[in-house]
Amino acid sequence: MFKEFKEFAVKGNVVDMAVGIIIGAAFGTIITSLVADIIMPPIGLLLGDVDFSSLFVVLKEGKVAAPYATLADAKAAGAVTLNYGVFINTIVSFIIVAFAVFIVIKNVNRLKRQEPPPAELSTKECPFCLSVIPLKAVKCGHCTSELKA
Repeated sequence: MFKEFKEFAVKGNVVDMAVGIIIGAAFGTIITSLVADIIMPPIGLLLGDVDFSSLFVVLKEGKVAAPYATLADAKAAGAVTLNYGVFINTIVSFIIVAFAVFIVIKNVNRLKRQEPPPAELSTKECPFCLSVIPLKAVKCGHCTSELKA
């Protein structure tokens, strides 16, 4: 059983998949930072100094009565909240990741579609017997017909 697992684990596809998952996780972290630290602050500023990560609705108050200044305060008080600001950040992250994946897949597909140019013809058909003969032939080797050059 160990031998089978070892053969499975060292196959090229499994190793490639593992590398892809690790790079994907790192990419996800970068995108999360991009959204939270670079994209959403200017959008929040344009919309009147809104911090999307702190937008929430209290569904049920916690041990300490509302209002809560931040989402962290609400969580610390044990309040039940609907965190729509975090959800908006997650949607923006998803759109960025989806777009990046789309660009990668589009380029991979473009590279796959590029077929090598067709090889130059080195043969032709004899017009009399329809046998395949060399392109430079002046006489058919099958039916011995004279061919026009």
